[in-house]
Amino acid sequence: MNVSRIDEMIMRLEGLDSLERQDIEELQLKKLNALLMRFKELPHTFYPDLPAHLESLSDLCKLPFTTDEDLACNPGSFLTGSQSEIERVLSDATSGTTGSQKRVFYTAKDLENTVELFKAGLGELVFPGSRTMICMPFSGPNGLGDLIAKAIEALGAVPLKIGSYVNYSELARVLERENPDTFVGFPTNLLSLLRACGKGSLKRALVSADACPGSVTDASEDILGTALFPHYGSREMALGGAICCPAHEGMHLRENHCIAEIVGENGEVLPRGEYGELVITTIGMQAMPLIRYRTGDRAVILKDPCPCGSSVLRLGADISRLNEDKAALADNEMFKFSSVIDCSYKLEEHALSVDIIHNGPIDRTAVISSLSPIFPDCEITLDLTGFSSALYPLYKGKRIIMQE
Repeated sequence: MNVSRIDEMIMRLEGLDSLERQDIEELQLKKLNALLMRFKELPHTFYPDLPAHLESLSDLCKLPFTTDEDLACNPGSFLTGSQSEIERVLSDATSGTTGSQKRVFYTAKDLENTVELFKAGLGELVFPGSRTMICMPFSGPNGLGDLIAKAIEALGAVPLKIGSYVNYSELARVLERENPDTFVGFPTNLLSLLRACGKGSLKRALVSADACPGSVTDASEDILGTALFPHYGSREMALGGAICCPAHEGMHLRENHCIAEIVGENGEVLPRGEYGELVITTIGMQAMPLIRYRTGDRAVILKDPCPCGSSVLRLGADISRLNEDKAALADNEMFKFSSVIDCSYKLEEHALSVDIIHNGPIDRTAVISSLSPIFPDCEITLDLTGFSSALYPLYKGKRIIMQE
């Protein structure tokens, strides 16, 4: 088994001859201290009171957290350079504020580093001459879809820029005419595609940008006949954070650009192997480095060595939102039914309505019984629609429970 490609990436970008655990931690401490000194030299920054130097990485836990609310209130205070250096800005409404948005800034170097990470991750399943359908959002230059396409091109492969809101007829035509061998997109969209159109020429898939329930993973892998490559990223990590290696046992962290911690309910740092909230310190970001940013994601840093031989730490692949993600729980139950192509949920007071697109028999009683433990106080109704490829687009974006 080959070592994760992230090792080669880190050594090349950082000028290292080896990448043992000590090498990684020395690099992280050096970059962290350089960042702390940089904050001291700035006339205006969100972090005016941090120390200029830490003796060890273990001292990081003494620094305060950064939150979504902090980013939403004054995003400009996190900038460490000139506005003229900003190449891309992403905005997103935060769950903890009303009307406010957090804005995340990237320089050209930040985006270049993300493409390097995507190359390392995609290089495990995309090969020269192969054809990859990208079912991710294309929001203009240097958006997520565009960065993925750049990485695929750099690997000598052909990116098929499908997007995230096309109907199944279009997807079927892509499979028939373009003969893609690789899929990149949302987890449930992959399974919907496979059930609606068949796998066609597809052999491998990378899934990211949303939770991947166990039933979705199992069903997708059963149809493809190969293991999925889950990836993890966020806006605050410049869209890329951790990638899957040939061992398929977790996702290797982007440790030259990010220090990861797992914290408990009271903010205490938890040992490897315990689940808690993922906290990141982005030591490799130019435009907007963050200190101990609370992601709101429930995760675990795996404690055992990776079978691939890499010393780079790994997140478990079962990342979810810290607060109970009922959409993921519901999806896990719904996609156990092999005739379900797609579904959506609407919650109004004590009533849950589920719209189901299906291509075979549906046992209403079994479906309601599977959802009742997740929504114990709700009356559940089902709206069943037979599948027609021309009418229905892929589910757009992250899976949610719509509330009225």
